[in-house]
This record gives sequence, C-alpha cells and structure tokens, in this order.
Amino acid sequence: MTDALKTSVLALDGGGTRCRLALSGVAGVTAVETGSANISTDLDGAVQQVADGLARLSEVTGHAVEVLVTCPIYIGIAGVTGPVIADRFAAALPFHRARVTDDRPTALNGALGGSDGLIAHCGTGSFFAVQLEGQSRFAGGWGAILGDPASAQWVGRRALSCTLEEVDLLREASGLGAHLLNRFGGSAEIVAFAASATPADFGRVAPDVTEFAATGDPLAVDILNAAGRELSSTLHKMGWVAGLPLCLTGGIAPQFLPYLPPAMQEACISPKGTPLDGAIILAHEFAQEVRDDDH
Repeated sequence: MTDALKTSVLALDGGGTRCRLALSGVAGVTAVETGSANISTDLDGAVQQVADGLARLSEVTGHAVEVLVTCPIYIGIAGVTGPVIADRFAAALPFHRARVTDDRPTALNGALGGSDGLIAHCGTGSFFAVQLEGQSRFAGGWGAILGDPASAQWVGRRALSCTLEEVDLLREASGLGAHLLNRFGGSAEIVAFAASATPADFGRVAPDVTEFAATGDPLAVDILNAAGRELSSTLHKMGWVAGLPLCLTGGIAPQFLPYLPPAMQEACISPKGTPLDGAIILAHEFAQEVRDDDH
C-alpha cells in the first residue's frame, strides 16, 4: 500500500438498483457507481459489479486496482442470508481484508448514525431496523419470494396482479390498470413478463404507481395505502412508539409518508446520510480493528 492510502478504506453499498464503491481517506471521499447486485440471486454478477467498480475507481483516483485492493473494505450488499454466502462472496473478491454483511447495517448507520430511532428501508427490496441505546435489531430483507413488503418490487407486482383482477372484472377499472395493459400490450403479455421478471424488473413498474397515486387514481392509492399499513404494522412490532424518530430510506420509501398514521408522519426525520455513508463509517471501524489486530 502506498503512503497516500495508508489510512484509507474502501466501502461498498450494493443492492437491487445499483452498487456504489467509495475510497475514503485523508484526501476525502471518491465514489463511483455500477449496476445492481444481489449475491443470492446472482453471485457471479455481483462479483463482476465489484470488479467494474474497482476499475472505475482506479480510473478516477489514479490508484492501480492492485493497490486499491490492499485497503480494508466493508461491503454491505443485498442477498447476504448468512455467513456461508458472505464468506463465499468475500473469497471470490480480490481484497486482502474484507468484511461482508447484508445491506441493512449500512442503511441504518447512514440514516441514524449513533442516534436512537427506526428505519423502514424500501428500495427494490425492503427491511426494517431499530437502534436504541447503541443496540440494533433488524427484520425483513428476506427477498422477493418470501418477504420484502412495501418494496418497489412489491408495489410493481401488486399493481400488475390487480390489473389482471380488473381484466377479470373483479375490480373496478382504473387509469393505472389501463395504462399497464397498454404498456405491456395486454393481459397475456403481463403474465409472460411476470414469468421471468426479476425483482428489479417489477420495481421498474413502481414509478407508474406513485405517479398515478398523485392524481388520485383509486388502484394506485389502494396499493400505497396497503404499503402504508405494512410499514405501520411492522414498525409497531419493532418497538416504535410516538416520538421515537423514524426514517424512510430507499428509493420508494418517502412516497409512503402520506399513507402512514399521523403520529408516524410527525415522527419522520430526514436521514443523516446515505447507505454509502454508513458503509464508510463501518469501513473505518473495521480498519481500526484490523490495525489493532496487527499490533
């Protein structure tokens, strides 16, 4: 490692929408962005995203990849369901010292720092976290098939399902339903799309829902109301009480604010930082552990 990078760290925040890789050191923070990654659904693809990120970071910073990988790195990435897959992912990467976790700790640290509160993180997937008196607890993040309520993929999937109910005359026709039928070319095409769609594919339907909800479309409003109920119920189970700060993080989460109970709306605060900021904090903590172990 060069002297310029002696106290530097790498941090990566990866999920169903994008990966962000940053170098943090005395010169500040330099970050680059690549595509989506989930190590449960496509570990090899996630490895490639990291490689692409390293190449871009090398171009931007002027540090060779072979030098960058000597920096300690903290990786928070979607799809980590336990230590076995985390270790397998770490072993496939070129870093000398890496810590791999799921993407929940990075989001929590980025949003709240060391403060008490809860987060509801809704991006392509979703999860919940509470932090009280220095202790944290997480729930959710189990993926599209078994979980991820109120995520972008959940919203998109629900919109398409309800559109098919409209085709069957089980729901009143809506502007959103008509729009989706037109967008995909009909009900058969919606079914064909869903057969091979990834969570990110479903998530790309969600902006249509939020756009139509802003106009009062009944189907869109019904879907976002359902998302609000999912968030409210889970946050109460996680221990939220009136007055405890709450952050809605992730791409779609802020869209749910008007659909939460008034007390929760009043408790919502802006995140202190991003998941990448959280990953950088955790990367520096990891680097300190490494230095302590070396002495």
